[in-house]
Amino acid sequence: MNLWKTFLKLAGWKFDVSVPLPDKCVICVAPHTSNWDFILGLAAYRSLGRKANFLIKDFWFFWPMKYLISGLGGIPVGRGGRAGKTSLTQQVIDRFNESSYLNLAVTPEGTRSYTSQWKTGFLYIAVGAGVPVLLASIDYGAKHISISRTFHPSGDIERDLEEVRNFYRTTLSPTAARYPDKFEA
Repeated sequence: MNLWKTFLKLAGWKFDVSVPLPDKCVICVAPHTSNWDFILGLAAYRSLGRKANFLIKDFWFFWPMKYLISGLGGIPVGRGGRAGKTSLTQQVIDRFNESSYLNLAVTPEGTRSYTSQWKTGFLYIAVGAGVPVLLASIDYGAKHISISRTFHPSGDIERDLEEVRNFYRTTLSPTAARYPDKFEA
């Protein structure tokens, strides 16, 4: 048993995957209302012997933090649109195209605070890179983490987002989020 599995077991969490895990994919994780979501998701994925990457503000890439964050899978991103620069979405698509293995974990809410608007960048990335989206959930009420659906975006971003949100609406319990009042599928 590896350290990550031991951590989850001692904390009373279960984790299962019911879909194939490709070498290249976007992993959509919801709900996201607490910093614990990151730790639990990281532990779950690492318990499989796999690495997931995540986007994080380049602010955090200072010595010695940059070594820890890079080792955990962090990819630094700058904030704001600078003229002449490639968009973040295109940078991530390019990274997928240059990589033989990239599992990018994203939280569609884009914040731990309440929001009714979900970000669509993960869908644009998946379409542009030609990779599937794995739908993952963290359920605090049941202490259960799962990856249970592979979603292939059509390119109709609004329709795709609605289908993803509907997945979470129909599969998550009202107590799934660490802070239920901060989550809306």
